[in-house]
Amino acid sequence: MDLGEGLRKALAKLKHASIIDAKTIREFNKELQKSLLVADVEVALVHEFTKNIEEKALKSSPPPGVAPTDYITNLVYEGLVSLMGKSYEPQMGKRKILLTGLYGSGKTTTAAKLAKYYQDRGLSSAVICCDVSRPAAYEQLETLAKQANVSFFGKKGAKDAKAIAKEGLDRFKDKHVVICDTSGRSALDQQLIDELKGIAAVFKPDDAILVISADIGQIAGKQAAEFNKSVRITGVIVTKMDGSGKGGGALSAANAAKAQVMFIGTGEKLGNLEPYNSESFIGGLLGMPNIASLVENVQNAIKEAELKPEEVEMEKLDFNTFYSQLKAMGKMGPLKNIFGMIGAPDVPKEVVDKGETKLARYKAIIGSMTKEERESEKILHNPSRIKRIAKGSGSTEKEVHELISDFNKMKKMFGMVKNDRSFRKRFSNLMQ
Repeated sequence: MDLGEGLRKALAKLKHASIIDAKTIREFNKELQKSLLVADVEVALVHEFTKNIEEKALKSSPPPGVAPTDYITNLVYEGLVSLMGKSYEPQMGKRKILLTGLYGSGKTTTAAKLAKYYQDRGLSSAVICCDVSRPAAYEQLETLAKQANVSFFGKKGAKDAKAIAKEGLDRFKDKHVVICDTSGRSALDQQLIDELKGIAAVFKPDDAILVISADIGQIAGKQAAEFNKSVRITGVIVTKMDGSGKGGGALSAANAAKAQVMFIGTGEKLGNLEPYNSESFIGGLLGMPNIASLVENVQNAIKEAELKPEEVEMEKLDFNTFYSQLKAMGKMGPLKNIFGMIGAPDVPKEVVDKGETKLARYKAIIGSMTKEERESEKILHNPSRIKRIAKGSGSTEKEVHELISDFNKMKKMFGMVKNDRSFRKRFSNLMQ
């Protein structure tokens, strides 16, 4: 059970309580403590957090018209926002960013994600490979840079990281954002400290960021303190936040160590990096919809899937546009994350897995249709066509019929939405 699930279950029990008295609040607090401790949040922080919740819930009254359970939920929300640290607003201008971190933190992938993040917002970006220790680090960053459509520099086989940083910086003088990826170790040793100091001396970063994995829990605070003491970090990026139960432990520990969480990595794809927003993160843990993130994900997915305007307009629905929608959904990241954005984070895993499988299968089936079949669903009632499509897509005829059935249901719903002018206006305003 991850942190969000534990918190939501504790709040659900509170809402079903027949009376909210001191005993109910203390039992609720025990559930909160259990959830936070399982998520590897430091004991002292858990104790302080739950003590504050109990004191406020017992010594103050809800405002007029506010139910006691809603009042306590808000206390939990505000307390968690404070526990996990303030939000970060990226500066949109010229920046030199030095990434540091230990092995396994996802530093190289984060370098490409960060470059893409700024490039997608109109700032020309580049990455420099100064990881001279890990085999294949050069090839990995070069490949990721191509995928992110950002500039890359490195010297394969070279061992002088300081010289690489200097040459890369000279080459990318015209770039708005230059990101330097560095070597890692299994632990912060003197050799790594000296190497990082040498790179920093020539690179002169505006930000020196520590990349840590969410699953290291409260050790994140210790790592942040050690790196800060050695190379003066300005903040951290927490990776692997896609459903990790230890994410709360890493965030709270970083905050306790006074390290600003700048970005969080929410998935494996290059677009799965976002500025840390404590309000939306805590809202997600508590099962509150995050419409802003959903809209941004949709817009990014449409752009990444390279869809034409007519493929996303609300005027026509055939298998061509349906296929385009499936492509866009595939770019939005795991279904679990999408459900979380709409306030339904507890959809059973088997349902999510089944949905992922179905989306992939439907794309394959539509890919086996002819141009005529994609434009006119009616001609698919011919058994020979069904048989050919099933064979061409590696599916069964039953699965092809299932797609047609689901498509017709969507088409019916689409017709209702299309005729609802007020909904279309709200949807258009939201997307803008």
